[in-house]
Amino acid sequence: MAILPIKTFPDPVLRRKCEDAVPDTDEIRKLAAEMLETMYAAPGIGLAAPQVGVSIRLITVDAANAFGHPDPTVFLNPRIIGSSENIAFEEGCLSLPDFTVEVDRARVVHVQFEDLDGETKTVLAEDLFAVAVQHEMDHLEGILLVDHSSSLKREMYKRKVRKRKAAENR
Repeated sequence: MAILPIKTFPDPVLRRKCEDAVPDTDEIRKLAAEMLETMYAAPGIGLAAPQVGVSIRLITVDAANAFGHPDPTVFLNPRIIGSSENIAFEEGCLSLPDFTVEVDRARVVHVQFEDLDGETKTVLAEDLFAVAVQHEMDHLEGILLVDHSSSLKREMYKRKVRKRKAAENR
């Protein structure tokens, strides 16, 4: 397997709405395995296919790994079928280096998805797991963490990215 390069803001692939993922193929299994490897190497607790340049509805999440207990889940075509309560959580993103923002999300979500074999499953996600799932699902719609920030903070980050890119191109 390979560690994949992670696309960073403002790469246009991060803004695309994703197509459905097709389960039970060698390609999807390979991509999911490489995404998990990439996520752990980053290190992160979640990764969406657009973050590695693939515009399909595939996310990997392992919030338990943050506590030293790896328990990865691969979600194909996830959708939230129920939620309750709210939680404010300071989030970061592998595609937005050096950027964090507090986001209000559901504390508990019921997520329906397909596994790699195409079997429909439902999972109850709570707390950090729920936040991570919702964050990665935003990527599937072309929504980035920066979109959850104030216009001032967003513009400051865009300026910072432009300066960094200009310095890299010198």
